[in-house]
Amino acid sequence: MRPGVALIAAVILLTALPVQALEVTVGYIQWQPYQGPVLSTTLTKPEDAGLKGAELGVDDNNSTGRFMQQHYTLDAVVADSRDQAVNELRRMQQAGIDLFVLNVPADLLKQMTEAVGPDALVFNAGAEDDSLRTADCQPNLLHTVPSRAMLTDALAQWLAKRQWNEAFLITGPTDNDKAWVAAFHRAAKRFGVKIVEEKPWTFDSDLRRTASAELPRFTQGDDYDVVVVADERGDFGEYVPFNTWLPRPVVGTQGMSPEAWHRSVENWGAGQLQSRFEEKTGRPMISDDYAAWAAVRAIGEGVIRTKQAKATDLLTYLLSDEFQLGGFKGRKLTFRTWNGQLRQPILLVHPRGLVSISPQEGFLHPKTELDTLGYDEPESQCRIAD
Repeated sequence: MRPGVALIAAVILLTALPVQALEVTVGYIQWQPYQGPVLSTTLTKPEDAGLKGAELGVDDNNSTGRFMQQHYTLDAVVADSRDQAVNELRRMQQAGIDLFVLNVPADLLKQMTEAVGPDALVFNAGAEDDSLRTADCQPNLLHTVPSRAMLTDALAQWLAKRQWNEAFLITGPTDNDKAWVAAFHRAAKRFGVKIVEEKPWTFDSDLRRTASAELPRFTQGDDYDVVVVADERGDFGEYVPFNTWLPRPVVGTQGMSPEAWHRSVENWGAGQLQSRFEEKTGRPMISDDYAAWAAVRAIGEGVIRTKQAKATDLLTYLLSDEFQLGGFKGRKLTFRTWNGQLRQPILLVHPRGLVSISPQEGFLHPKTELDTLGYDEPESQCRIAD
């Protein structure tokens, strides 16, 4: 038989062989502590935020995987308590699941990642804490949710680009607000933004009736270019725009905010992702959904490329130069090898539209401009790929 004919015959034989079906189950656990009553109720986060992103990720994995005899399922739990979250994790692991997407606070995330052991792969889809990327890294933990440092760096880059270099900072009272403030202080110093005044928000009145009287007095001070708000819960920040003493833009956790995702993104095929999500859920995709979707899609991309679902081998592939995730943000997304953070552009948005996308033009990096957002390798103690 001639060599060419033999090669064709071999190809036909291989393609005719049955492909062994591969079942992949992803465990998804969501629990966030009750934050107490919020004074502002103008914007509320959907109770299924995060979960619906994971579900869409499984749908997308199955759309691609069926051609390779791969089938994905999601074992999902929205827990009522910390204890239930831990118990569900134990149940899933006993059932043989070793791929997890967790949308829980940082301290519980650390506990649960340690509990599953080094042979499981865990994705953080809910905790923005910088400590998880700088000192408390775990070798089998990857982050698809941006850190606070990434978010505030994205904002500070834009302020520097616009030459709005003097900021009036309003700080909220919660621990998360303080963490956001610490991240913004770092970003401001890094990109040359001066905080000319910083005031803590100490009022507990209902601003729906008093905002126009309280906030102008509160924001009196020397000249400034922009008001920066740190109010992650939404106690007062929604009332700051258009109520400042000086006619200045408002940015931060309210006003124009840095986000992983927003319904106004339409380029790079994002409109198709938005449409599929809204058809499935009846609401727009938000950042929580995007982080969970990206985690599940990263698993699917890894399984498709490696043709197996062993957690340790998937981790090696996801941290390699071969992995790229199409994230509908105009760039291929990859994981940082030192701390497991997913590199990604950050959207700067107001409630109804997209303003800009960071990294901003002109902020250079020897490897990728995406590493100008968040803690770079020399700034982190973590070396999870070593």
